[in-house]
Amino acid sequence: MLVLLTVLLFVPLSYAADPIPLPAFRFGVEGATAPKDVAVTLQIIFLITILSIAPAILIMMTSFTRIIIVFSFLRSAMGTQQTPPNQVLIGLALFLTFFIMSPVFSEMNKNALAPYLDGKIAFTDALKEAKKPLRKFMLENTRKKDIMTFLQVSKSPMPKTVDDIPDMVLLPAFVTSELQTAFEIGFLLFLPFLIIDFVVSSVLLSMGMMMLPPVMISMPFKILLFVLVDGWNLIVMSLVKSFM
Repeated sequence: MLVLLTVLLFVPLSYAADPIPLPAFRFGVEGATAPKDVAVTLQIIFLITILSIAPAILIMMTSFTRIIIVFSFLRSAMGTQQTPPNQVLIGLALFLTFFIMSPVFSEMNKNALAPYLDGKIAFTDALKEAKKPLRKFMLENTRKKDIMTFLQVSKSPMPKTVDDIPDMVLLPAFVTSELQTAFEIGFLLFLPFLIIDFVVSSVLLSMGMMMLPPVMISMPFKILLFVLVDGWNLIVMSLVKSFM
């Protein structure tokens, strides 16, 4: 047995399987032979950057901000804590955003993306055409007061037309206007549920049941009121019509 082990240790394994070659990856920078190569590379980098900040663009430049804040106020007013869950509210807000923004996206695709893919317009022209419907949407839902505020803060010259308003002024003004509108809607949502809380608290206090949490009694009445008035339909339709 000892001799056999010695032979196996020192005799080369001629019948061993061939090693599997590992792939090698090489990255390098080559010189451009034409200015067009550099332009294409810059366009690819720009598109990758746009994709990385796409969530921020979706939130800040569309109707998503107003919708999700109103849904959050509604859940707080009803006192249902985590019902509906965040995933449901965000999903519904996204679908409503796509529904509201569909005319804008269609115009962007018709005037910017489709002609660029067909090679009819240049990349810079496509960007200009894509910005027009999006700026129009933001201008229609932005208060003049907010635009004037950011113009004064940035010390920008007074624009002669709406097309002269800088993007760096329009974007924060639009977000501020959306927050203001969402909080106004949230205040109106709180009023009927607040009345229910007052009534339930007064009844419990008059009955001497001070140790019973009023939220436990008022929550079923809030849900009942919301269901009887078809609350989801009213809120969704009100949000959609607020952008039209």
